[in-house]
This record gives sequence, C-alpha cells and structure tokens, in this order.
Amino acid sequence: MSRNYEDRNNASFRKYRRRRNLFIIEIVVLLLVCAGGFVYFQMNTQLDKIDIETLDEEQVIVNQEAETDPVLKGYTNIALFGTDSREGISAAANTDAILIASINNDTKVVKLVSIYRDTYLNIGNDRYRKANSAYANGGPEQAITMLNTNLDMDIRSYLTVDFNAMVDIVDALGGIEITVDDEECIHLNNYCVETSQVTGAEYENLPGAGTYLMNGVQAVSYTRIRFTAGNDFKRTERQREVIAKIIDKARRADLSTLNEVMDKVFPKIKTNITKSEIISMGLGMLSYEMGETVGFPFTRRTSSDRASNEVPITLESNVEQLHEFLFENERYIPSRTVLERSARIIDLTGYDENTSASDENYRATGEDLVGNNSSAEREVETETQEW
Repeated sequence: MSRNYEDRNNASFRKYRRRRNLFIIEIVVLLLVCAGGFVYFQMNTQLDKIDIETLDEEQVIVNQEAETDPVLKGYTNIALFGTDSREGISAAANTDAILIASINNDTKVVKLVSIYRDTYLNIGNDRYRKANSAYANGGPEQAITMLNTNLDMDIRSYLTVDFNAMVDIVDALGGIEITVDDEECIHLNNYCVETSQVTGAEYENLPGAGTYLMNGVQAVSYTRIRFTAGNDFKRTERQREVIAKIIDKARRADLSTLNEVMDKVFPKIKTNITKSEIISMGLGMLSYEMGETVGFPFTRRTSSDRASNEVPITLESNVEQLHEFLFENERYIPSRTVLERSARIIDLTGYDENTSASDENYRATGEDLVGNNSSAEREVETETQEW
C-alpha cells in the first residue's frame, strides 16, 4: 500500500514530531540499558554508525559550586537531547526532548529527569527563553551549559537523537500487544492516518475494542491519544504502557532482533561519548537498575502571555528538590548563580513562592520505566528559527 507524503513543514507534522520526541529518546536510553548483554557481541560494529563528535569543552560552563561538590562526584550525568529536525540531526534545531540521565556509580541506579521544553530559563548570554531553544542557539555546548548553570549540574557528556526510528523499533520487535476500548480505537484509527503519512509506513484500521498485536504506526498512534478521560495525563500513561511493553519484549529478543533495532537507531544518534566509553558503559549496564523518573520543574506556573512558558516557582526551590531527587541531598544549598537567576525570573514574570502552581507533577517508579512530559503541545519560537 503506497502512501503519499504531506508537506513536512506544515503545522500538523510539527505537532506530530513534538508529540513523539520524549517518547522515543527514552526508548533509545532504555533499549541500551536492557541490551547490556548484547553489547559485548555486536556493539563494536554497530558503534561505527553513530556520529561521534568532540565537544568544545571550553564552551561548556559549570558553576564552581557544582564542579567542587563532592556529592556529584559519585554520579555520572549525561544530557539527552531530541531534536525537532526534519533533515537529520541539526545544531540549528529545537530540542523538544531534554533529559538528564543520572547514574549512581555505587548503586548503579539510573534516574531520569525530563526538563519540560517550555521551561523558562537563562539559555545563555542572559537571555531568558524556553529551554528547548538553547540547542538551536548554540548547539550541544550551549544546551549543556544551560542545564549546568541553571540547575547546578556537572554534565560533560551528551547524546542527541533523530526521531524517525520509532515505528521501525516497534516493527523490528514484531509489534507489541495492546488492549483498547471503543473510544480509544476510534481515536487510534484517526491518528494512524497522519502517522502513516509522515512516516511512509503502512497500517490497518482496528475494528473495535479488543487486544491487538499492534505494528509501529498503530502503537505510536495509541500513544498520541489525549481526547479521552484524563487528557494529557492519560496520554502519558499510555506512553509508559507502550515503553514498558517495548522494553519487556526487547529483553526477551534474540541477538538478531536486537541487532536490527540498533541498526535502525544508531545512525540517528550524535554524541561526544567515545566508542570505548560506550562499550564500557554498555557492559556495565548488565548491573544497572532503572530508578524513579520525574519532570522538571517540580512546581511551576504556565505564563498567561502568548509565549506560554512554564515558569519555575521558584528556580531556587526547584533546584533544591532536583538535588534531593537525583543525589539524595536533602540539605542542598543552590549556588549564587542559581539564586541570581531565580530572582531574575521572579523579576521578569512576577511569579514567586506565593504563586499557585499550574498542576501536580508526576513521579514514576522504575517499574513504570518512563518519566512524564505533561507540558502542553505548543508552537515553539526561537531566535534562529520560525517553526
């Protein structure tokens, strides 16, 4: 069955890309975790397909307090970016998926923090914008600096992913089994039309409520449903369900299947982590355990202006919570840089510690296997691109 491609610059395509960004980057990370045993046999050959580039470390800034913090020395922190680019990975693209993967070097527990793409932060040069525009304005160096200086992190490594692989991952695994009700089935079939058009992959309409072995187009469309009870919260629940099923099936897959999955994903990755470091990390993943995941900021207010930023209330208190979550540091005192930026955000927005929060945050356990990206789906504007 042939499918005609629609204009990939139109609004519906842009919204489709943003809706699946966070979902896919977490699948990439979790596939690497669950495929640890496979790394030893095939990783060396597959790694040649990854675009490994040197990071300009002179352009990466770390707050002095974070650089000398003895607690952070016990963790390996990696920035994960998902670009909204239609021509492969581009340094001029927004990163509509931003995550921090933090590995406790002693316990081997991996925690994930999703930075909401609309989070109002200093993206560099004293410019306060949405966090996802930092990458477009200065590549991975500026995006990492944005995380380090606003959140008191010490991140030196990154991984950027292009998102055309989602449908291929599910299909390579032979599909996943999902149960839907009548209402979900209607919306799933509607979403399949657009998902198929922008990916070029085929699908069949589902006849009604039931349990189905869904292919890539159907599974992705299922995760996009948000016009039922629960709205976006229920949508993220569906995403967690699908990711859990993908990881479970990947754990039971044979080497040939895992090789096919990595063959699809690795050409869509850019990183500064060296080949030897990835192999070492991959072997270590045999003993890794997925911990909790959460979204940042924990407490926020959606601005009422046209920009609709997610404003931390306050940045200072959110950074305190972040360090307690990631590093179990219950008495963390933010750096002078964070305190200054927190005060500046209050100045610019008028939102302070007395401002009511927009909604409750979601924290997932390791069993859920995925974090939350509950920020609304909006058009994004940066200084370098118009979307």
